[in-house]
Amino acid sequence: MKPLMLHGHERSITQIKYNREGDLLFSSAKDPIPNVWYSINGERLGTYKGHGGAVWCLDINWDTSKLMTGAADNTCKIWDCETGQVIIDHATRSAIRTCGFSFSGNLIMFTTDKTMGQQCELYVFDLRAPETFKDNNSRWMKEMTNHKVTAAIWGPLDEMIITGHENGELCQWDLTREMCMVKVNDHSKQINDIQMSKDMNAFITASKDFTAKLYDTTSMSVMKTYKTDRPVNSAAISPLKPHVVLGGGQEAMDVTTTSTRIGKFDSRFYHLVFEEEFGRVKGHFGPINSVAFHPDGTGYSSGGEDGYVRVHKFDSPYFDFDFEV
Repeated sequence: MKPLMLHGHERSITQIKYNREGDLLFSSAKDPIPNVWYSINGERLGTYKGHGGAVWCLDINWDTSKLMTGAADNTCKIWDCETGQVIIDHATRSAIRTCGFSFSGNLIMFTTDKTMGQQCELYVFDLRAPETFKDNNSRWMKEMTNHKVTAAIWGPLDEMIITGHENGELCQWDLTREMCMVKVNDHSKQINDIQMSKDMNAFITASKDFTAKLYDTTSMSVMKTYKTDRPVNSAAISPLKPHVVLGGGQEAMDVTTTSTRIGKFDSRFYHLVFEEEFGRVKGHFGPINSVAFHPDGTGYSSGGEDGYVRVHKFDSPYFDFDFEV
C-alpha cells in the first residue's frame, strides 16, 4: 500500500476531510492557507487565501459548493469552493476551534476558544439569512462556563450538536429546546476528535486518555472501547467494513522526553465489534493529527505534525480479510 504524499503546507496538519463524493480532499494546517487536492492522484487543485493565522478546522457542505474554515485570527470564513472567493467573513472575539455544516447545509455551527479573557462559546447561524452574520444575530448561542469545547459535530436531521470538552466530557445539545439533553463523562482526558458513522447512528471519539470510544448517537451510551498505548488525536469509522482507524502519538514537545514506544507514529486499525487491533500503517515523522476514510471505504488519508497528508488506497488483501467468529 504505497501512499500519495501531499506536501502543500508549511506547518503541521490540523484537519483533513473528504467531500461527499470523495473526489476531493481538503486540508488545513497551522499555516493560514487551506488546500484542496484531487484524491485520485494527489494533484493540488487550489488554495484558499485570506486567513491571518493557523486554521484549526474546516468542513464542506453536502454538494461541495461551500467550504467553512475557522482560524486563530478570530474569524470564521465561508468560501465558494469553486472560485476560492470568501462569501461570508465573520469575526469573533477569540480563535475558532471547531466548525461544521449541518446535514442539510442550511445551518452552520462553530465554537470559540476560552482565551484572552473570553469564554468558550457555541454558535449556530442560518446561511439562508446572511444578514445575521453582520449583526452577529446568531440563531442560537451557548456560553460554556466550565470546560472549553475541543471537538464538535452535527447529529442527524439538524436537530442536535455533540460537543467534546477538554475534561473528557461529552454533551448532546438539542437545538429545538436549546439545552443539553445528555451529558456523559466516559473519557478521563481531553477529547480531540469526533466523527460520525455513515448512517449517523453512531460516532467515535478520540481522546488523550489513550482510548477511542464508539457511542450510540441517540442514547450517548458507550458501545465499544479501543485502547492504545499513546494519546489518540483522531479516529474514523469505515463506511464499507466493520473497521475503525486511529491516529495519534505523543505530542511533539514531549517526544524526546518519553519512551520510543509511545513516540511511534502510525495509523492503527481495529475491528469495530471485537475491539482488536489487526493492522498498522507507518510513515509519518510525527504525531498523526487527523484521519479520514474515503467515502466509499476503499482507502483512507492521514495528516500529521510533519506537514504531510498521506493518501492510501487499500490493496486487495484488505477487502479479502475477515475476522473468524
